[in-house]
Amino acid sequence: MLFLSDNAAPVHPRIWDALRAADAADAPYDGDGLSQRLDAAFSQLFGRECAVLWAATGTAANCLALATLVPPHGAVICHREAHIEVDEGGAPGFYLHGAKLLLADGEGALLTPAAIAAVADPIRDDVHQVQPHAVSITQASEYGRAYRPAELAAIAAECRQRGLALHMDGARFANAAAFLGCTAGEAAGPVDTLAFGCIKNGAMSSEAVLFFDPERAALARYRRKRAGHLQSKGRFLAAQLLAMVEGDLWLANARAANGAAAEIAAGCADRLLHPVEANELFVRLTPAERAALRGAGFAFYDWGPEAARFVTAWNTTPEAAAALARAIAGL
Repeated sequence: MLFLSDNAAPVHPRIWDALRAADAADAPYDGDGLSQRLDAAFSQLFGRECAVLWAATGTAANCLALATLVPPHGAVICHREAHIEVDEGGAPGFYLHGAKLLLADGEGALLTPAAIAAVADPIRDDVHQVQPHAVSITQASEYGRAYRPAELAAIAAECRQRGLALHMDGARFANAAAFLGCTAGEAAGPVDTLAFGCIKNGAMSSEAVLFFDPERAALARYRRKRAGHLQSKGRFLAAQLLAMVEGDLWLANARAANGAAAEIAAGCADRLLHPVEANELFVRLTPAERAALRGAGFAFYDWGPEAARFVTAWNTTPEAAAALARAIAGL
């Protein structure tokens, strides 16, 4: 019973169907008919105009977006637990040609206007200090917490006041939107760029990079090619994104994963380190308790010396979720 990561889940059958349907002659790179449909499909989903590029990984999606917002001499304010800081192997510095990440604090890996101000205010406005040019937030956060629309609006207002662009890492964006019960546009708020995650949500090899300013997308096309991410058969990446959004598969899969996480959370009682608002659970467990769970057939990652992380996915069965909930409750 696999709870290591939603990346470990299989590809959804509807994604395979879309890939097979795309296996026909068409224009190369992003000149194919499927890639040409992305702008309209995502503009409709988010309720405002956007330009969309595909990318093969979430790391590339985040960094290509940020590279259009931040010059090499600038910086990005993000949470110290942000994926771009902790788990992307220095890729932001590589793609942004040396731009820095300035680390902020916040409960549940969530940023607030005050947290942004705490980082930005001490920076002198002169050439001797690196100046922030953007803020990056994660929806849902690295601890599975969801930003509410009002919180996003407050962060965006803080960014506008300071002349900062706003980027969203949406690796588990669908799970946040499903939890909030709101539209995609409300779950994104007034961001400038968004990496819309699909691979964790049932896709095979495609993420969507959304630019709500088409001029940024034009710049990102050159950066994508230079970075080696302009795939020659881009129709296969576009097919996955369209299969995700045109029939609301993105939301159905996220609801299934969230439901399994909620089932497990019911068995965790006061062991939970964070409220469960998406498809990740952080649970206090001793080494002996973790060993017992592994012995019973559950696979998961340790989270420090006294906790574990469990991640559900679109294919997590009710039986597996209930079994884990019973096992944890019975420890």
